[in-house]
Amino acid sequence: MADTDDRLQGEQDRPRDLPVRIDIPDIRGEMVYMRPATMADLDLMDSLDAYVNASGITGKDRVAERSAVHAWVRRSEAWAKGTEVGSGVDDPEHRRTIAWALMTTPDDCTDVTMTAQNATEFIGMIFLIDIDGWARSARIQVILGKDYRGRGYSRDAMPRVMTYGFADAPEGLGMHRIWVAIPEKNTRSLSVYQSLGFVPSGVSRHALWDNRLGKYQDLHVLDTLVDEYDPVRAMDAFGMHVITTNPGMAKAMALHEHSMAIRQQPLERLVDEATQEAGEHPAPGDDETAWPYSYSERGDTKKAWWRTLGRDRAKRR
Repeated sequence: MADTDDRLQGEQDRPRDLPVRIDIPDIRGEMVYMRPATMADLDLMDSLDAYVNASGITGKDRVAERSAVHAWVRRSEAWAKGTEVGSGVDDPEHRRTIAWALMTTPDDCTDVTMTAQNATEFIGMIFLIDIDGWARSARIQVILGKDYRGRGYSRDAMPRVMTYGFADAPEGLGMHRIWVAIPEKNTRSLSVYQSLGFVPSGVSRHALWDNRLGKYQDLHVLDTLVDEYDPVRAMDAFGMHVITTNPGMAKAMALHEHSMAIRQQPLERLVDEATQEAGEHPAPGDDETAWPYSYSERGDTKKAWWRTLGRDRAKRR
């Protein structure tokens, strides 16, 4: 009860105004490198055919999706410069936005570590949009070029951007809630979001029109809260590793270890009681390393099956 009261008091004391200007950080992944997007990147989105099948992925038609991306990048650049783009109160479309360009290394790059210098191939964008300072809420969205979908890039980028979004200011945005909205037929994205810790929060019935199928479709809304989200678990589930230099990651790791310690306490008590009753020693694997998502004992060689799907693109073209 005391912890709840402290959290509520902390929320009441938290500033509700977003900064006039923001320094958008670079964020490093294992497969992608994220840098602030610029208006010059918009032509690259066209060349990648990034808006094909937009209605099936985000629910917008191709023209509307392209217009939205142009507006998001423009607002992201304006916020980074401290330029006023709208009140952000009456019209959600005028809320603050952050846009990152998703970069990866060319197929012939032999460097293991993703850096700003070797990640020279543009593959899409990732956004925090509808950033609401009063409610401490933001929506996340990824838009990839047609040939880069389904290869694990979203799995690498999203948890790292979410960590920044949840991190306290000035290191991050200090969001309380991050949410997504997807058409009902986009089952692939639904499974990815649930693996990241998103939970269903509602359905807007017949909110979208599917012109190809000639019928309405539902829009599913999923979200996760700062107290629920564990980026270490999310990245471990996808075979990704923590990069401690990313904004918000050091604190997230500390919270993860604290959470694991709390979870371990009842397990240790149960093991001790069972051992005393049976007169035996604890079985191997009863310690902390038996938990899934254990960070402390995770090896550097762990690979996910889809990790290599983004390679050798030229050979398949």
